[in-house]
Amino acid sequence: MNSFFVGCGYVGSQVARRELTDGGSVGALVRRVKSAATLNSIGVDTQSVDLNSLALKPLPDLTGRVLYWFVPPPAQGLLDSRLAAGLGAIRRGFEPVRIVLISTTGVYGDCGGEWVDESRPVNPKSDRGQRRVDAEQKLQKWCQGRDVSSVVLRVPGIYGPGKLPLKRLRAGHPVLAPQVSPWSNRVHAHDLVAACLAAARLEKPARVYNVSDGNPSSMTDFFFRVADATGLPRPPVIGRAQQEAALSAGLLSYLAESKRIDNSLMREHLGVVPRYPDLATGLDDLNCEVLESSG
Repeated sequence: MNSFFVGCGYVGSQVARRELTDGGSVGALVRRVKSAATLNSIGVDTQSVDLNSLALKPLPDLTGRVLYWFVPPPAQGLLDSRLAAGLGAIRRGFEPVRIVLISTTGVYGDCGGEWVDESRPVNPKSDRGQRRVDAEQKLQKWCQGRDVSSVVLRVPGIYGPGKLPLKRLRAGHPVLAPQVSPWSNRVHAHDLVAACLAAARLEKPARVYNVSDGNPSSMTDFFFRVADATGLPRPPVIGRAQQEAALSAGLLSYLAESKRIDNSLMREHLGVVPRYPDLATGLDDLNCEVLESSG
């Protein structure tokens, strides 16, 4: 299958490698010159561009391709101006056959620890979540107007090679005490890769899928398990009363939400059964060399 990526980090590069292995033609736009060189070296026709200025130049002919939109929204505001510019840069008559968008389970907001499936209305409580809702809505409206298929993958925290909080653990930053740490969710990077490929290939996909391992725990449990797996000290714990002074605004926004993500639709309709169904399995599969490189 021929494909094109806007944004192509670790997950994107793994998806691109699979597309190349399957005999597809693969192109990409990325921000960093070094990333472009790496992708070009494996056969991905890649250019480095300012992803905030996509509207200034039309995207290449995407006819017959799947467009993987993996670039996140800007870090501020309530709108995803990058996606808006990118969609505006797709010339009429040269549209892709499908767009796969990575979004976030943050669009659901705080759900009080309840199990959440795709039928749950979006209710973002953070600017971060609102930007993702804006992206989803922009994409679906554009695709309906252009008769292009779209799939939104709502993803929680991603872990895997190069995606572990080792710097934070080494710095000794605190976490909430286990008994007050809310529910959170994760997915191994390689399971997300499988979901992206399935979303591109399924003949009649749903519009939205939750992509997670299906075994929620807490952020504190995650930090403890990573510390134990890598031989680092467990972080110190604090109570709710100390969190405002001790934790960053970004981390506090995550801790203000509690939900358990139901991945049944991913498993039963998208056909993706997690290779890493829990943290123990995922961390066991990461050897020491990979763990050290992610620091």
